[in-house]
Parts: sequence; C-alpha cells; structure tokens
Amino acid sequence: MMVSRHKIVPVILAGGTGTRLWPLSRQSLPKQFIALVSENTLYQDTLLRVAESDVFLPPVVITGTDFRFFAKRQAAEIEIHPTVLLEPVRRDSGPALLAAAAYVRDQHGPETLVLALAADHVVSNPDAFRACVNSAAEAASKGHIVTFGIRPQGPSTAYGYIKPGTVVEGTDAALVDRFVEKPDAETAARYVADGYLWNSGNFLFPAGLMLEEGARLEPEMTAHAEAAIAKAKPDLTFLNLDSAEFSASKAISIDFAVLEHTQAAAVVAGDFGWSDIGAWDAVHDVNAQDAHGNVTHGSVSLMDSRNSYVYTDGKLVAGIGLDGISVVATDDAILVMPSERSQDVKKLVSELSSAKRNEVNEHLKMHRPWGTYQTICRGDRFHVKKIVVEPGGKLSLQKHYHRAEHWVVVRGTAEVTVDDKVFTVNENESTYLPCGSVHRLANPGRIPLELIEVQTGSYLGEDDIVRLEDVYSRQ
Repeated sequence: MMVSRHKIVPVILAGGTGTRLWPLSRQSLPKQFIALVSENTLYQDTLLRVAESDVFLPPVVITGTDFRFFAKRQAAEIEIHPTVLLEPVRRDSGPALLAAAAYVRDQHGPETLVLALAADHVVSNPDAFRACVNSAAEAASKGHIVTFGIRPQGPSTAYGYIKPGTVVEGTDAALVDRFVEKPDAETAARYVADGYLWNSGNFLFPAGLMLEEGARLEPEMTAHAEAAIAKAKPDLTFLNLDSAEFSASKAISIDFAVLEHTQAAAVVAGDFGWSDIGAWDAVHDVNAQDAHGNVTHGSVSLMDSRNSYVYTDGKLVAGIGLDGISVVATDDAILVMPSERSQDVKKLVSELSSAKRNEVNEHLKMHRPWGTYQTICRGDRFHVKKIVVEPGGKLSLQKHYHRAEHWVVVRGTAEVTVDDKVFTVNENESTYLPCGSVHRLANPGRIPLELIEVQTGSYLGEDDIVRLEDVYSRQ
C-alpha cells in the first residue's frame, strides 16, 4: 500500500470523445465509458486506481453535460462518489484543469496536490503507478508541476516526448529540459536513443501553483476559469460551471497554455504499463494476445490469421488469412483496415461527419438517465424502438408536433400520463399517444420496464421533443 504525507485530490478529465476508436466510441458513448480492457470501463478503472482513502481525498470529475449521468452512474457502480463539475462547452484541458484547480484550492487549500488524470488511459500496474505518484508528490511539494513520463517501449510517432534535464534535489524527478510534439519515425528513434520519455499527459501539482502559473502565462483564461468556479451553481448532484465565464475561455490544452512555458515543469519517469489507447492498434497491444498475436472480443472465429484485432458486440465475425488487420463490428457499422492505419480513423470519421452519417455520433442503443432506448427498425414514416426504463426512472413530460406513438409493454409495469389522465399499462397491454398529446412514461416498479415503441409520422427526429418538465434538468 502506498503511503504519502501529502493531501492529493484526483481530478479526472472525462470529457473527450475518442474519435479514433470509432465505431465503438462515439459522441453518444465515448471510449472512457466503455469496457475495452477489463470488466470495468476505462473511467471506472481510473477511479479505482486512486481509491485508497488513506492517500487520496475524494475525487473530482470534470466532464460535459451530455456525459454527467454516465459519470455519476458508473462511479456509483463501483461505490465511488465523486464531485462532478460540468463544462457548459468544450474548451480543451486548459480551462478545465484550471477550473478544477480553483475548486480544489477553495475546498482544501492552495498547497493541496492535484493529480490530473485522463479518464480514458490504461495502467496495467496500478501499484507501480501509485509509487510513481508518491515520487512525484515529493517534487510537487517543492514547487513543481510534475508530469508523468513513460519510458518508451520503442520509437512511436503517436506520442509527444519529454527530454529530462537536471535532477530535482532530494527527489526522483528531473526538471523538464524540453517538450516536443509527435515526431516522425526517424526523429522518434533518435529521441528514444537520447533518453527522452513519452508524455503521458497526466500531471501532479499544487493547486495554487497551477493557478499562479496560469495567471502569469494565460491571465485572461485563468480569470475566466476561476470565475466559472466562483459563480458555479449546484444542479441535482452536479456543480454547473458558470456558462458565460467558462465559454469566454479560449480553447487550449494545459500543455500549450502552461506546461510548455513554465519554469516549474518537472518529470518523473514511470514504467507502469501505461497506454492512452488512442487508436485500435493500441487496443490490440494492451490486451492479452493468443499464440498467433490475435486479440478477439465477442463472437469471433479466425482461421490462419495473425497479429489482428477483431471486435464484435453482436453478430459472428469470421476471418480467414488476416494479417495485421483490425475489424470492429457494431450493430450498425463495421470498420475494416490494416492495423498500421489506425490513426487514419479520425480522418474517416471527419469524412463520414461531412456526409451527415448518423452513425458517427449515435449508437443504435442510446443511454439516458432513466435507462436506454434502442432502434429495432426505421423507415421513412416509422421508427421502432425498444425502451428500457430502470426502476424509479421517469421520462420527461413532453409532446411531439410531428409524430404519434404506440407503446406495448413486454415486461414490468408502466405508469403512463396522457394529457390529464394517469393510468397503468401492464405486460401484454398497449396504449396510444396521439400527435401533440402531453405525455410521460415512468417505471413505478422494482424491475426494469421494457416496452416496444412504434413512432409514426411525417418527421421522427429526436429534436421533435418539447420538454415541459424533467426531473433530470434537461432542456
């Protein structure tokens, strides 16, 4: 067990979208909330990594409004209850980390150490990671912003690099001589030979020091981030950062805003099985491989194949003679590519987005604070969904201008509101909701409510919802 004399508050950055892991990672369910390497999601594994109560104070999570219920629910599943700060808009890691630092300073004092972690990274050796945190804490307490450098397994063009400089006296850290961006292959090989480290993008720093350096290097952005905390308002169990102040911040990473310009930057070298699993080839590398170098997930059958990654969350995927190929199959999209071109997925997603393909952003199964809905069939004037409402869940009181709905209950009991009537619909019963009616669906029972919804009408988009009342404070 790690022992530390410092107060450390983990701050988990959980607002990214993981574009390079499409089609599994999408805007509606990004990679940090998906189980890719264990039974837990990446976000849950990150929280568990810093769950030692005698070392770490309760965590702070900063994420977007769209992901707030994922953040709360998945943390509760592993019995962790973080403070969740909500970004009204995306502004990269700079404003987010400065706002989180201001929150920690106000709650615990300026000397409190902030451990800033990406929610979507993998650490295969948590004990070695915590030992590295302990080493970094000694340097951070001496007035340094400490980044975790990773000893390279070989030259890689996927990461930025750090050149260590003079050792920080009395610690295992070194001052940062220089940060460099992702290099080409020849430069990466030279960096590895010269003792450079990969930049993990995770940091440890005194809350007050980060704010002081932010105020010196990016005064306007830092002022807006601090004001966003000062004017933040509670909403349900979340804390909403002030929209006007946070939106006024420039969009910039904490690396470009502070780390690459401060004289206080230091680095601790670590070897704890780290990966940012930023692309499918990296997912292959961090998972257990069979005797032929293959990694499979789900219903997969391979013949005469090697060094390949095949993922399916439904249908059987069979392959013959695959060599260095990645295949990712979901209900509505299949990606096939040479694994060495994993970085090109971001460009592909951009092209699909320009073509306005719905598969870029949404899964067939969509998560909501009350449960899930999943598309079964869709046509020009109809849309069939399976809806699951968790016990106690309640949809918003709403109406639609362009569609009517039929609900057929297949499991559980539904409490249905239609205009001024409230009634119960049991298993094997159905009800009809005319176009324009004010309606609501709720599950008053102790088991999940499952029903089939058939929408019919001239327009079936999700934006044809007028919410009149919502217990989850959605607009």
